[in-house]
Amino acid sequence: MSSKPSDSITTQKLGKGAFKLFSVSKKERNYLYFLLAITFVCGMVYPYQEVAMWVAFALAGYSAIANDSIQTIGTFISSNSHRKWYHLWLFMGLIFLVTVTYSWITYGGDVSYQRLNTKGLEVAPTSFSFLQVAAPVILLVLTRLRMPVSTSILLLSAFSTKASSIGGILSKSLVGYALAFVIAIIVWTLTAQLFDKYAKKKPAHWWAPLQWLTSGALWSVWIMQDAANIAVVLPRALNTVEFVAFASFIFLGLGVLFYLKGDKIQSIVEEKADITDVRAATIVDLVYACLLYYLKVVNTIPISTTWVFIGLLGGRELAINYMKKSKSSRRKGIRKSLKLIGKDALYAGIGLVISILLALSINDDMRKEFFDLIGW
Repeated sequence: MSSKPSDSITTQKLGKGAFKLFSVSKKERNYLYFLLAITFVCGMVYPYQEVAMWVAFALAGYSAIANDSIQTIGTFISSNSHRKWYHLWLFMGLIFLVTVTYSWITYGGDVSYQRLNTKGLEVAPTSFSFLQVAAPVILLVLTRLRMPVSTSILLLSAFSTKASSIGGILSKSLVGYALAFVIAIIVWTLTAQLFDKYAKKKPAHWWAPLQWLTSGALWSVWIMQDAANIAVVLPRALNTVEFVAFASFIFLGLGVLFYLKGDKIQSIVEEKADITDVRAATIVDLVYACLLYYLKVVNTIPISTTWVFIGLLGGRELAINYMKKSKSSRRKGIRKSLKLIGKDALYAGIGLVISILLALSINDDMRKEFFDLIGW
């Protein structure tokens, strides 16, 4: 018995639909090949300490800044999308060079502002495992999936010899998240109506230079916090040649990031309310810079700036929607805010679990200490 023509057409449509569902775009497929090639290189070089160190640094440098770009230059990119990418790159690139050069000179070759003086991280690795060199590849995958991940915890935990040091980073990060969330609610509850009043008006000419100033200050403070994530594989005191290699690679990597306009993870910033407005971006950058500077001077323990940032955006989103005049708009906005807050926290939590599992897989001493801490 032959099948009906309509059945054949339906089957063809279902087949095409299934193919589209499981197909991968050429761009994504090429990126997958790129990641596989990098992973292969990691497997080849990890036994050779000097080569592995620079490969791990290159991967850590680009992956950390690519994932954390949403925190520092994300709002800057969004609100300056009409400008030439290389103007933005040169501005932020020069700030990077000045910031790390100051640390290098002041702290005797240390580019991390002494963030690597934390117990368990004070000594540079003298040998590498495959997972240590390949850890940034995991970060690249998570970045491609648009997941804001704590690069501090993921990268530093792969090289720390003490579980307690990661516990200190996590504790400080969670305090930072709560502090940012509360401060954001206060700030945007007080300013929401003011922004609504002037939202339809064109920003005054002085907002643009003010935003560049606050974004530059934020970027500099962020480097003071997170340069440790990039430099963790390098000697704690870099000589001149090592410093030039370090600074040049990150400077050029920033150029790639600006050319890609933040790449896919930039959507985490752009899905938030009114963030492309130069006035909103300026306030976000200013509050975030002040928070990071405060957390920097509290102690030298590294912090997950990612958790602080998603706390800031979450509190801001909730406050903006809570201050809406219409009850229906307010109710709908709060539901949307809670959904975004939950999604960001979930993604960051997934990154945290992956980071801990990675650290326990790499380090026998940390694994033993961790199991002792939980009573196993």
